[in-house]
Amino acid sequence: MHAESAKNSTRKTDNLILIAIALATVIAHLIVGNRYGFHRDELQVLDDARHLAWGYVVYPPATPFFARLSLSLFGTSIVGFRIFASLAEAIAVVVAGLMARELGGCRGAQIIAAVAGIPFCLAAGAVMQYVSFDYLAWVLTSYFMVRLLRSNDARWWLAISASIGFGFMAKYGMAFYLAGIIGGILLTDARRFFRSKWLYLGIALCVVICLPNLIWQMRHHYISLDFLHDIHARDVRIGRTKYFLPQQLEITTLAFPLAIAGLWFYFFAANGKRFRTLGWMYVIPLVIFIAAKGRAYYMAGAYPMLYAAGAVWGEQWLAGMRESWTRISVRTLAWIVLTADVALASAFFMPLAPVNTPWFKHASHVQGDFVEEFGWPELVETIAKVRNQLPPEQRAHTAVLVGNYGEAGAVDLYGPALGLPNAISGINSYWFNGYGDPPPQTLIVVGISQHFVDSNFTGCRLAAKVSNREGIENEETSHANIFLCGPPQKGWSEFWKDFHYYG
Repeated sequence: MHAESAKNSTRKTDNLILIAIALATVIAHLIVGNRYGFHRDELQVLDDARHLAWGYVVYPPATPFFARLSLSLFGTSIVGFRIFASLAEAIAVVVAGLMARELGGCRGAQIIAAVAGIPFCLAAGAVMQYVSFDYLAWVLTSYFMVRLLRSNDARWWLAISASIGFGFMAKYGMAFYLAGIIGGILLTDARRFFRSKWLYLGIALCVVICLPNLIWQMRHHYISLDFLHDIHARDVRIGRTKYFLPQQLEITTLAFPLAIAGLWFYFFAANGKRFRTLGWMYVIPLVIFIAAKGRAYYMAGAYPMLYAAGAVWGEQWLAGMRESWTRISVRTLAWIVLTADVALASAFFMPLAPVNTPWFKHASHVQGDFVEEFGWPELVETIAKVRNQLPPEQRAHTAVLVGNYGEAGAVDLYGPALGLPNAISGINSYWFNGYGDPPPQTLIVVGISQHFVDSNFTGCRLAAKVSNREGIENEETSHANIFLCGPPQKGWSEFWKDFHYYG
């Protein structure tokens, strides 16, 4: 009785430590989250959150749903808008530690597994995006698979299927992880679960969760497949998929040896044999992404299960050492490496650097997200100035036509206070909103080339140029011209029919 009480007390303490580590990441995001501005991608999510649906061209409904909760609770606060993304990443940190426990790890292994996941948590939780929820879904699925394989209780298929369903509602990349799960079951003695009713009940649960989005896709002619095909072709064309394998080192950075140790545990360690399915759950998606030329970060959600296994393997390896000084040295080195890993992630993926300092410029060179968080209010102010120069009777029939979703989201966010109408655009889901009734007779055109406007609209002239207060070069300053034009040359209906595109 006393031993059981002590065990429960230890577990509670372990849980509190993991929660404290995760909360520290949330606090860090809250402290620095509003240092810059909304990211281009966030502006699209924010706009979609105002028009809840069971599907969107770019993503399933989960991310706009959480964004809508943020808007309801915190308004358009940048920090508030990002809170659910940071919480999702924090939960993943806790689950990574719990996974190490289920694999047989003590407190040290649990903490190591959790801390190893912090760098990606800091990066993905800094922006409200579907990556955060997709990542959480992969980690939850891994954890429930560990519980299934350890307990042999087939009822865990319900939890596994629910997390897979949640993943599909966050990002369709869950299909690749599902392929890993199926392959892992077929290649190991987990094949025994094919005889369990709980597996099929779980499949039914997953279908029920995904059904509303599937119906939306059917009604919209599976438009997201067209989007994904177009975006993938673009990524391959411009070289974003070229260094998939080397970039796995960028995702794991200094925790890469821990991930390798995790693979060793699943495939070669005696006490890892019962969990071998998880090893295949990493290898199979990896091979598919290599063959299909995926982006490197698509694999991010598979690493916490490797960190957890690597931490357990390392703990057991250290326990077999005779010299205590060797164990102390290895543990010290591990903590130095993981601390450095967290510091590097903070420096390059959190908005810490003062704007336009060498640190900021280097961080922006490493990853280009920061520069896309500047200039949106100035862009909308410039558009408003162009509109205000028009005669009052002309303003009533004027629309703002924009080229990308960042511009559209910015106009819809900041424009109402300046008297601007919502933006119209052919990109992604914005195309479905149409061009208004009655059709506009005057257009303020932003983010579209002069060649296109001259070829498609009447009476175009240059009206203004885009800039930002910080003098930062980004996508907006690279096509800075704002044009004032008449309606389409071939009429709105014909023009709009061919104006749909993806980005």
